[in-house]
Amino acid sequence: MSKLPLKPSRLALVLAPVLVLVAAPLHQLQAEETEEASGDSTLITVTATRNPIPAFDYPGQVSVVEREEIEDFNPSTLQEVFQAIPGAEFDSGPRRTGDAPSIRGIGGNGVLIFQDGARQSFISGHDGRFFIDPELVQTVEVVRGPGSALYGSGALGGVIATRTVSASDLLNEGETTFVKLASGYQSVNDEFRVGATGAAQSSDGMWDVLGYLTYREAASIELGSGDTLPADDEITSSLFKVTLRPSDAVELYASYARYQADSSDPQNPQGANIAGPGNDLVFRDARNDTAQLGLNFNPASDAIDLNLVGYYSKNGVEEDTVGTPRVADREVETFGLMLDNRSRIDFGEGSFVTFTYGGEYYRDEQTGLDTDTADGTRGGVPDATTEFIGAFLQAELTLADGIPGELSIIPGIRWDSFKSSATGEVFTIDDDELSPKLGVSYKPIPELLVFGNWSKGFRAPSFNEAFADGVHFTIPDLSVAPGPFGPTFVQNLFIGNDALVPEESEGWEAGAGVNFVDLITDGDRLTFKASYYDSDVTNLIGLDVNIPAGCFVASPFVPPCGTGADFGNTSQNVNIADAQISGVEAEFSYTSDHFYLRGNFSTIDGVDAATGEFLEGVLSPSVLFVDTGLRFSDGDVRLGTRVTSASAFDEVNDPNQARDGYLVADLYLVIEPDEGPLEGFRLDLGVDNIGDADFEVVSAGVSQPGRNFKAALSWSKGF
Repeated sequence: MSKLPLKPSRLALVLAPVLVLVAAPLHQLQAEETEEASGDSTLITVTATRNPIPAFDYPGQVSVVEREEIEDFNPSTLQEVFQAIPGAEFDSGPRRTGDAPSIRGIGGNGVLIFQDGARQSFISGHDGRFFIDPELVQTVEVVRGPGSALYGSGALGGVIATRTVSASDLLNEGETTFVKLASGYQSVNDEFRVGATGAAQSSDGMWDVLGYLTYREAASIELGSGDTLPADDEITSSLFKVTLRPSDAVELYASYARYQADSSDPQNPQGANIAGPGNDLVFRDARNDTAQLGLNFNPASDAIDLNLVGYYSKNGVEEDTVGTPRVADREVETFGLMLDNRSRIDFGEGSFVTFTYGGEYYRDEQTGLDTDTADGTRGGVPDATTEFIGAFLQAELTLADGIPGELSIIPGIRWDSFKSSATGEVFTIDDDELSPKLGVSYKPIPELLVFGNWSKGFRAPSFNEAFADGVHFTIPDLSVAPGPFGPTFVQNLFIGNDALVPEESEGWEAGAGVNFVDLITDGDRLTFKASYYDSDVTNLIGLDVNIPAGCFVASPFVPPCGTGADFGNTSQNVNIADAQISGVEAEFSYTSDHFYLRGNFSTIDGVDAATGEFLEGVLSPSVLFVDTGLRFSDGDVRLGTRVTSASAFDEVNDPNQARDGYLVADLYLVIEPDEGPLEGFRLDLGVDNIGDADFEVVSAGVSQPGRNFKAALSWSKGF
């Protein structure tokens, strides 16, 4: 099937300077070696321990994806970047409006999402959770495995933390002003974007400021199957940050980010859904406002490295049904306050302990609206509030005095208390939990690491689960003959459950890794880290749907048909299952002046502990991802390819849900001169899914996007 994917007008706007850039003699493309190519860079994680440490040294699995790698993806959504992270995927399908991540098979409320330290608590059945443009993101960290010992409720599968770009990321020493202009295009959904960034700082470094704005518009998505998935998006993203440093010990900062996505797609935009009966076409308005105020106090003392952060986030999705006056809305506001401190005690040569401790308060408040109901309430979206308070303590003990090698022990524990209530409900949900963890790693030599960890996590019942109310669905009463105006309809109603208890997980993990520098050539680095994990998840919350048998057949021996609890026509969230989940994950990377190779492997198994059946919506095939490339002209030119290989997926209870394995390859070229007349320009060219493969990732019958030509051009300069 031939395709004409490139609109000349838009492509010309993006690539106007390309011929000049490509025609530049390669001898003009000379630069200093990049930090990555030098082999001296080390990925640092903050999220894994709330204390910056090398990601390789963490006694567990944490992935850190930095800005350079994000840019090489030239992503349309942050979902694309998650190819670089094993055990983490998105369960939504090709549309961005349904982006919903999972970690080690656990999704929804079981994954915590932070944006610049602010919790993103919005949860919806179909509207997604990721409301951030990839152009704003400086770093993505994904901690896999239960993380409640540091972060409390919700970290059953793990934690995703994004940090947006700051002025200090853009301004080099001696520069006081920075400006960047960017544009891009991709063919698979006819997406066009433009953006601008500006940053400034005082000559003495006492203050800096950053502003960012980007706009995207996209249309329907061409799938590998040859079909076209209807979609229509307009996204505007903005970011403003200011930082003050009145002294060497004090840093004050404030930020505000806004994401606004207007789209036209089905009420359920996930999978391969198209609009039709039961899935109305809607104008969707998805929005995210996140603001933060923070203080870091770090005097010349081992006892104090203190952070105080207050934040506010508001996420919402409004749906205006096309052709009707109906408007439905869901909005979640979160206010949070976090205080933590780090204290270090040295007690020998190379031996020390770092204590990380603090407390947190946050409040989630949800409001729902449906203009089709008499009182304006929305079924399944109660007006409700949940408050959390927690305190945590962690010790990072490193022993290198008097023993061969280096031993690290990281115990931690957190206490949480929560209370949920809803308008019009007579009951509340309240409970408290203790979440312990223990991690141990040992380096017999600096290049070799063996590690293990054990942890417990929990997830409090959400207000949607505890206080679900309103209409779930409407069905015809088939036990009676249709009247002159058609069949009689009855309604299945949501009902709350005051007996819900938190989901809990307990898991362990063991693994090893190697980290070599100057292995083959000067400045190269080889890193490999792999582990096996096993976890038991108990009290999983699921929806129990009951429909009276009398709705299908008239009989005095079955319950009669009717609406609501009086007839047993209800849907209620209950603690319904226990699960056993295990898997293998590995990450590897080799970098040198002229060559790089990075990738990952993951596989997962899981069964319902009671029935032995496979866990639907949790399992995925074994996946190998490799990103490799060559550097030319001291790193100014990079030519790379990404290959994803997945095994056939047959761990299903329904044979119709089995999926074939697949092999998908991308190609990309980056030209980024570091000096000369083209200094400051960056050109990205690429083709995703080169072979136009028809493959399925989310579920059977849901094809992924087909061949996608991509181009981006930016110019940046510091003064």
